[in-house]
Amino acid sequence: MKHITAYFTLLVLLTFTVGCHKIDHFDNDVEGNFDALWKIVDEHYCFFEEKGVDWDAVYREYRPKIKSEMTSRELFDVCADMLAELRDGHTNLSASFDVSYYRKWWSDYPQNYNARIIEQYYFNFNYHRAGGLTYGILPQNVGYIRYDSFSSPVGEGNLDAVLAAFATCAGIIIDVRDNGGGDLENVKPFAARFVTEKTLLGYISHKTGPGHNDFSEPYPYYVEPAAQGRIMWGKPVVVLVNRSTFSAANNFVSVMKNIDHALIVGSRTGGGSGMPFSSELPCGWGIRFSACSITDKDGNWTEFGVDPSPGCIVDLDPADEANGVDTMLDFAINMLQKQ
Repeated sequence: MKHITAYFTLLVLLTFTVGCHKIDHFDNDVEGNFDALWKIVDEHYCFFEEKGVDWDAVYREYRPKIKSEMTSRELFDVCADMLAELRDGHTNLSASFDVSYYRKWWSDYPQNYNARIIEQYYFNFNYHRAGGLTYGILPQNVGYIRYDSFSSPVGEGNLDAVLAAFATCAGIIIDVRDNGGGDLENVKPFAARFVTEKTLLGYISHKTGPGHNDFSEPYPYYVEPAAQGRIMWGKPVVVLVNRSTFSAANNFVSVMKNIDHALIVGSRTGGGSGMPFSSELPCGWGIRFSACSITDKDGNWTEFGVDPSPGCIVDLDPADEANGVDTMLDFAINMLQKQ
């Protein structure tokens, strides 16, 4: 999103101007690298309060585990365990030998997606590709779009081609299950095909200082309808989601949930609404985590996920899956046929 890109640039500038403060020096040894990591997160992470994380208490727990004779591997593991206390899938510590990643935001939940079932039993492998979109028309005269990553760009021409192919369809299904996110720039053009006027999408707040509550006032961001001449979609829409719908995909779902002719079907998304901040430890390891929070248009946090529309919670039944049936997709088709 242009507004988000511009605002993130402002975030960086303000972080190093308005939020100016004394910069600590840390030695490139075991203790220095651990302390540098804790301090960087302490001053820039944005969800301490929302997640109920006492970061000082975390330091008191993990700092005694740091020993000067530790190997790089041992230090990395302690640091990764400390970062896991944030319960944040956007938090990664990167070294030449590993990248830490918090998986429990999705690993303790049903997968609720099986690509092979759709490809084989619903399309007989006869589907199409336009940019980052896989698409086709289901036998029930319902258009189906699979967007597996917001890292894959989708051009205006791609969207025109796909929506034109669905001209006679009763509705469309947009499947973002297992979409782990990507570039927020790719959310806005997609959402622009479903709105008829400038529409508030949500709010962004950035860090203005090192304190845990040093944030700017929420900044609104919007989407406007696609340019004149582009193909718009005003018929019913269902967005299919699961716990592995994360980050930019989570943002897309929060946007679509507020569009009148759209329903969200499936299970609660994985969340991940924070825009990332990156830094480096003295030893050269990289650290990335959420530093800029985003809410929906009503000011609700989407960091913890977005719920399906009322009456639209459904899981993929294992017995159906074994028989080549996607319970969630069938539910979505049925919802569109009732519209």
